[in-house]
Amino acid sequence: MPRASVTGEAFVDPVDEVLPAGRLGAYGLQHVLAMYAGAVAVPLIVGGSLGLAPAELAYLITADLLVCGIATLLQCVGWWRFGARLPIMQGCAFAAVPPMVLIGQDGGLPAIYGSVIMAGLAMVLLAPVFGRLLRFFPPLVTGTVILIIGLSLLPVAAHWAAGGDGAKRGGGAADLGEPRNLALAAGVLVAVVLIQRFAPPFLSRIAVLAAIVLGTVVAVPLGFTDFHGVGETDWVGVSTPFHFGTPSFQASAVASMLVVALVTMTETTGVLIAVGELTGRAVGPGRLGDGLRADGVSTVLGGVFNTFPYTAYAQNAGLVGMTRVRSRWVVAAAGAILVLLGLLPKLGAVVAAVPPPVLGGAGLVMFGSVAASGVRTLATVGFDDNHNLTVVAVSLAVGLLPVGMPLIYAGFPEWFRTVMDSGISAGCVTAIALNLLFNHLPGRAAAGKSGA
Repeated sequence: MPRASVTGEAFVDPVDEVLPAGRLGAYGLQHVLAMYAGAVAVPLIVGGSLGLAPAELAYLITADLLVCGIATLLQCVGWWRFGARLPIMQGCAFAAVPPMVLIGQDGGLPAIYGSVIMAGLAMVLLAPVFGRLLRFFPPLVTGTVILIIGLSLLPVAAHWAAGGDGAKRGGGAADLGEPRNLALAAGVLVAVVLIQRFAPPFLSRIAVLAAIVLGTVVAVPLGFTDFHGVGETDWVGVSTPFHFGTPSFQASAVASMLVVALVTMTETTGVLIAVGELTGRAVGPGRLGDGLRADGVSTVLGGVFNTFPYTAYAQNAGLVGMTRVRSRWVVAAAGAILVLLGLLPKLGAVVAAVPPPVLGGAGLVMFGSVAASGVRTLATVGFDDNHNLTVVAVSLAVGLLPVGMPLIYAGFPEWFRTVMDSGISAGCVTAIALNLLFNHLPGRAAAGKSGA
């Protein structure tokens, strides 16, 4: 039953608040721009490694955006026991890229999609188990994981700021690190800060979007953007099931993707808890299970509709914290925009024309906000002895190893690299294990009690 406010009006939880259409659209577009580059990176990397033609790569991207939108709507709006009903943005899981490249080189896209479907089904079945493990994610663990998420994403923003991931859009490897790229990124970062500080309340809430638009406008006459691809793209494109052939189910491929499923569930758990902290809506075992179950269904859809495994995107959690807009309907609007982009490739090409340095300047603010949220959570943890400090210190070190030296585990088996090459999953596993060691084993339950 809704609570009543002091004015006698029914109280609406900020997470469930439906904002006016204009604000929904603006805030939603901001979320799309925050995750767009990361979302299309997975199909570009996998498709490129398999030598797909440009038209096939474009098809992969369109399919990805469509299922991203459907997955986001399921997570935000919810249906039965599917969806956390929180402002969670869904996108392709980066942890799946290395094994998918290896699977694809051996069995092609059908082998990839067969393993993705099986992984999604496993995620649906395992979701309730993860829900019952929530007590092993106290503020000590969640704060550490959120901090690692933010810090591990900052190099991505730095690469964008330097002009990476956009050779055909005025910011590729040829001019990586050029002063003009960094100047544009710095300008966008300064614009975010100034808009947030001095603009009217509504505009300050969409500081990231406003700065991205402003940065893109400035980038056009400076030669950073290339809109030629927009004119060459079809207006309408619909992804059909099994476009690249009937899925094949190879035992080794399925086994590799099951490991990825565990990794992505761990990452999603961290993001769900982070968003719960940011929005003030507690993530209990039931809600966590519902969110992970939605991840599994979305991953199955990915295998059917020619795309890949899905997980919650941490960068959008940072955007929720920075803007303080907690409505799940805002992110649902972002999901609807992604569905539209997936059905209208020409609109997707317009968004893709945003130069990497512009995204980098905005990303530095957003990803830094994620790290700052982790620090805020850790501020509630007791550090009266060295036990909790050790948990944080070692987890940070392990989580940031692959960030600082990406090839550190190059000589290890594939299953090991699948887990440890992702700083987020490596740090999360370490934080959970150390919290168990210091705070849950007999004789240590009282140690660092406030953190466990």
